Amino acid sequence: MKTPRLVLTATVLLAVAPLAACGSSAGSTKASADGNAPADVVLRLPDPGNSGFLALGKKDGSLDRALAAVHAKIAWTGSAGPFAPAAQALSADQLDIAQGSITSAVAALGQKPGFKLFAQTAPDAVGEGILVKNGSPIKNVQDLVGKKVAVSQGGTSEYLLLKALEKNGIPADKVERVYLRADQTAGVFNSGQVDAWATWNTFSTPEIANAGAHFLVNGQEVGSDNYAVWAVRNGFADKYPAVVGAFYGYLHENGLKEKADPAAYLNVVTDSGPTAVTPAEREVAINVTKAGATADVITDADLVRFGTVAQFFADQKVTKSLIDVKPYVLDVGKLPGGGK
Repeated sequence: MKTPRLVLTATVLLAVAPLAACGSSAGSTKASADGNAPADVVLRLPDPGNSGFLALGKKDGSLDRALAAVHAKIAWTGSAGPFAPAAQALSADQLDIAQGSITSAVAALGQKPGFKLFAQTAPDAVGEGILVKNGSPIKNVQDLVGKKVAVSQGGTSEYLLLKALEKNGIPADKVERVYLRADQTAGVFNSGQVDAWATWNTFSTPEIANAGAHFLVNGQEVGSDNYAVWAVRNGFADKYPAVVGAFYGYLHENGLKEKADPAAYLNVVTDSGPTAVTPAEREVAINVTKAGATADVITDADLVRFGTVAQFFADQKVTKSLIDVKPYVLDVGKLPGGGK
């Protein structure tokens, strides 16, 4: 999956560390007749880090105010990372809402999920792709044959590489996939132990800005259907639909604000330290956000593209069987406060 350096509109993948005996967010209370949550219900989210509209919403209290209208409040917990641990935490009642990619979600939906998808953000055309070092002899996708490419297994990273190979008629076994956690790959890539790295904007931005890398191909060029998606724990959605609707409304509205003025959402907490966007990264980050989209309802057209991803992963043997995503989608537009 991210704390991430950036929280952008791409395939930023959120996870959570297990909570220490905190119990269900619903506690011993019951939902009111109109679907609103009682005052002591807590919505558990991964901490948003240092950039992005959720980071600003945490700092300025705007998210708290939006949820107070439906008698709910936020508990920030865990850290950012792959969606797989977040999916497990949702199913284990340790987390209520998280963001991931549809590629990671498809893999997680094959594991008896305890969550549904309720919002999507269109695929990141420019912030994700396959990185190579400036000056690399690899000039096109065909040049990856016989080379080592770092990927995170079963999600955005592996999907981008396989899509690029398929589009260029290259059998997948002609390129060596080196499976690494995304947050542990930069050193391997920069030391030359792998020839390329398929990744998303959290990691591509600092590599492009600071480490002399560039995209061999980006998401648009490989024909990516890799949406970002928001997932909610089933029990929470069933009991507190108005809270889910209010949270979605906040995502949509504030995502539009960030897209219009990305610079205002960088380094919300601090402009120094490991989570800070450096001056060199600033322009790259702004361009990625401006080119991106905001959270929206999941339409029938989106479901078709989700199905395309699921079929691709089944064909490529990333999943053991074809995953039907449709049963795991919640129509947020029908929830109280969910309509725009």
